[in-house]
Amino acid sequence: MKNSFFKLSVAAALFAVTTVFAEDQMPLKTDLPKPLFVGTPVPGLDKLPNLEPARKGKRPDFMVPAGTVNLAKGKKVTASDSDPVVGTLDLITDGDKEGDEGSWVELGPGKQWVQIDLEKEAAISAIMLWHFHSQARVYFDVVVQVSDDPAFEKGVTTIFNADANNELGLGEGKDRPYIETCQGKLIDAGGVKGRYVRLYSKGNTTNKLNQYIEVEVFGKPAA
Repeated sequence: MKNSFFKLSVAAALFAVTTVFAEDQMPLKTDLPKPLFVGTPVPGLDKLPNLEPARKGKRPDFMVPAGTVNLAKGKKVTASDSDPVVGTLDLITDGDKEGDEGSWVELGPGKQWVQIDLEKEAAISAIMLWHFHSQARVYFDVVVQVSDDPAFEKGVTTIFNADANNELGLGEGKDRPYIETCQGKLIDAGGVKGRYVRLYSKGNTTNKLNQYIEVEVFGKPAA
């Protein structure tokens, strides 16, 4: 009788823990822009080495802690190119993800980065990134890092690195390049803590410039 009671108690405790854990998680929610592929597709795009397979249908739910929000909305953005070719840096966190002209900022050619100041340290669960989605294209050497140091000279954590040949000098990456779509790129940040988020790229399959439509940083202020 005692053994039966013990087994029931353990089962009840495990059920309670599982229930609490499930209730503490929620699917990541973000509004997606309308599909907008225009122009002539780039020939041979799908022949790029190690390319991530194109997604078919809706992205599966990505679970994040309850209370997770977009911490980047309206936050200050700086960049390696202080005089963008097109647009202004505030477009990157203004909430507009549409692919129409006037919705993106365009930085010069070669290695460039943009950086978002979350204003305080946060536990970051995920990052959503839209470079450009009115045309199917691939951005080269995309790297995303998090740090509490605005100069990114110490305490840097890399959460995504598709620079397989270390073109940027940040280390060889194992992540796969991908084709831009209106669904954006979801990057698992794994709860990494930091105040600043920096995103690198080095041109794309259409031109040598670097575009950004929107970056969302999902997390909660660090305890």
